[in-house]
Amino acid sequence: MDVRKHLLLGVAAAFVSIAPAPGAEYPARPITFVVPFAAGGPLDFLARAVAEPMSERLGQPIVIENVPGAGGSIGVGRSIRATPDGYSVSVGNWSTHVLNGAMYALHYDLLEDLTPVALLASAPQIIIGKRDLPAGDFNGLASWLRTNKANVGTAGIGSASHVGGLLFQNLTKVDFAFIPYRSAGAALQDLVAGHVDLMFDQASNSLQQIRAGTIKAYAVTSRRRLAVAPDIPTVDEAGLPGFYISVWSGLWVPKGTPPDVITKLSDAAAKAIATPALRKRLTDLGLDLPAPDQQSPAALAALQKAEIVKWWPLIRAANVKAD
Repeated sequence: MDVRKHLLLGVAAAFVSIAPAPGAEYPARPITFVVPFAAGGPLDFLARAVAEPMSERLGQPIVIENVPGAGGSIGVGRSIRATPDGYSVSVGNWSTHVLNGAMYALHYDLLEDLTPVALLASAPQIIIGKRDLPAGDFNGLASWLRTNKANVGTAGIGSASHVGGLLFQNLTKVDFAFIPYRSAGAALQDLVAGHVDLMFDQASNSLQQIRAGTIKAYAVTSRRRLAVAPDIPTVDEAGLPGFYISVWSGLWVPKGTPPDVITKLSDAAAKAIATPALRKRLTDLGLDLPAPDQQSPAALAALQKAEIVKWWPLIRAANVKAD
């Protein structure tokens, strides 16, 4: 036997040894979480935080694959094209799995081509500014914005941070210059450095910097103040009533994934979220965790459909587009 043939047989034997046997119980090999943004942002953080206890429950490693671009639509598209066997899971949020359908000419259907698995967490946005911004409160910020064109950092076109700014712009009739980054984490770094003026950022991404005093917080986009940051006023209190944005996140798999696989993933996600250490870690960062009856595939499907009905007409009426 020549050396080349011997090597090829060796490689083939190696693949046979690691491939799951026919009919092997799921999961029989590592699972990939496809995060549609670059590493370092809030969705990437949440995916990694949840992956660890889920991996322990499932008995297999969970690998994070960051696939950024086009507001997350490239990463979601990759998940949809994956084999529907439970080994490729789409990690997404309000922008990638709701808003993108109204902002992009997608080559897939968010409801028909994906199957919901589990709701993970949600968080309001916080309107934040660089430390040396002259405005000391929201009214001062509104006045400053009327006479200055702010540079607003985002996690890219179509991201939640971008859409939050677009909706604010449309409501207040002020004009921004948006500066896209590969992730909200990268945008936040430049806000701390003073290279951009503002962000519409998820609480989980920016609370540590707010607490450290490296940036200013003007308002939280919810009806009530954050329990972990009670000094930040709501948008109602600040002077922008009704500007509510909640960025929720979840897990999906490609259409056609076996129901028993979806059940295993959903159960593992629910048990991971119930882990005391993870719950404390997430709630300390301002994340709201769903009640058990809100975590199921059916509950996530209902939420996604309701959010599409709510937001698509508003996005289109405001002429908010990704290009």
